[in-house]
Amino acid sequence: MASQPQRSLKHEYEIFVEQEIENYKDSIPRSAILRIGDEAVANLRAAEQFAFDELLIWDEVDRIIRRRLRIPTYATWRRRRLKLLAEYRRPERWGLSADAPIVREIPADAEAHVLVVGAREEGTAMYLVANGCQVTAVEEDPEIVEKVMAAAGVVGLTSRVNGCVSGLEAWYPESPLHAVVCSPAAFERLTTDQRERVIEILKSATLDGGVHLVQTLVAGNAAIELDELRARYHGWDVSIVRDESAARTFMARKQVA
Repeated sequence: MASQPQRSLKHEYEIFVEQEIENYKDSIPRSAILRIGDEAVANLRAAEQFAFDELLIWDEVDRIIRRRLRIPTYATWRRRRLKLLAEYRRPERWGLSADAPIVREIPADAEAHVLVVGAREEGTAMYLVANGCQVTAVEEDPEIVEKVMAAAGVVGLTSRVNGCVSGLEAWYPESPLHAVVCSPAAFERLTTDQRERVIEILKSATLDGGVHLVQTLVAGNAAIELDELRARYHGWDVSIVRDESAARTFMARKQVA
């Protein structure tokens, strides 16, 4: 997945205003729109604008709706957006500890492409996105993918997220990966052969120095066990890491050739 340029905050604001206006139009009956149109024509005539076309009338309709909705100025909107984005960057916002492996091992980098698989909530993907990574979120539950995309949209980060409704066995990376973050749930429905094939594909797609994290392992209560993971990642630097919550994460780092 190629990195997409981020839209400017000014452009994001223009999109926000446009969406608010269009949502308002969709929420009222046609008769109400026609009344706003009459008001727009009256405003233009009062301003001695006697030569006007349909486009000019619609522009005035939008201005009337904007006043009614009390849409904030760009300066106010920008201040709120930056404050929210700063909050999104905090790992605690997403239920992650400050020393969680995902925080320590995956650097904030606009060039980093991270695969997130099997997350039951949007927090993992959103933490990475807010901190600059390009994220592909693969999840069988469409509601979780929708939650990720909606959360990214709130702060204008949808260009950094590729949501994919799919099982891991049916997904294939289209570009190199810098990191993979999985929950044990990602492997729940896979056979042993499918797990082997999937892990080999992800290992092959990962750049030298890249890291794979399998989060929150519970002994005897996971779709994939530590012994199997260690065997699958032969030749990688493997360790079990814990954060302040004592949760265990399997970490494998691809050696640099």
